[in-house]
Amino acid sequence: MADLIDRHFPASMDPAIVAEIDSRLADVARRHHVSIPLAVESGSRAWGFPSPDSDYDCRFVFVRAASETFTLFPERDVIEMPLTSILDVNGWELSKALKLLLKGNVVVVEWLTSPLTYQCDTTFREAFAKLADQVADRALTGRHYYHLAANHLERFLATPERVPLKKLFYALRPLMALKWLDENPNSAIAPMNFPTLCAGVTLEPAVVGAIDELMARKAETRELGEGEIPAPIRAFLAAEYPRAQTWRDGAEARRPGSERLLDDFWREWSHRLAPSN
Repeated sequence: MADLIDRHFPASMDPAIVAEIDSRLADVARRHHVSIPLAVESGSRAWGFPSPDSDYDCRFVFVRAASETFTLFPERDVIEMPLTSILDVNGWELSKALKLLLKGNVVVVEWLTSPLTYQCDTTFREAFAKLADQVADRALTGRHYYHLAANHLERFLATPERVPLKKLFYALRPLMALKWLDENPNSAIAPMNFPTLCAGVTLEPAVVGAIDELMARKAETRELGEGEIPAPIRAFLAAEYPRAQTWRDGAEARRPGSERLLDDFWREWSHRLAPSN
């Protein structure tokens, strides 16, 4: 199955933990009798703003054997490994990933675009990314990112002088994704990596400088603590958040033929990737 991508993780990623993730993925494949065509890092490390103590969030897509897929009594469509203080490994069955893609869940799209890959069938990933471009709903993508941002911003803007600075990035990233969508009207998918997002939109130099400084601090310390939102970032949030509210109630506008495309993809890749019985 595997045409594996060469992995080029940053030096900040602990080789022992990466090896443990590899071992866990192999264990999942063996014990659950599945193939894993895609396994990526999905948290702050892949988003581009890790701290020295950031945990590892491995997410994967899996395919079961045909006899376990085409059955009236299917197994659960999620596989979860035991959590540790530093490691979180779990995955979705391909069918679940495809259904959530159709509903506007951006998570699976972010897995497809993660820059940190543990293992990957490159043909599968390219085909899945092409499918996502064909069926992803721009309005639903925007709504997803809006609510991610709003969960934090309502609170942060109410008390901007006392904000958990580490969590500020969890509001900035989805808000920047919305700005990226605004400036790229022909796309329904925004990059998951925060520095890539920032580089792809129009920002005032002062905002870029403040973000870069905060990212540098986050990369060097385990705890940024609470503090005042830097003035350029506060001005950016105050201006962009009201504009972003146009995405709040994005109505589904499913592209014609999406269900058929997803069904065809599921049938083809379930057959191609299924482990032998």
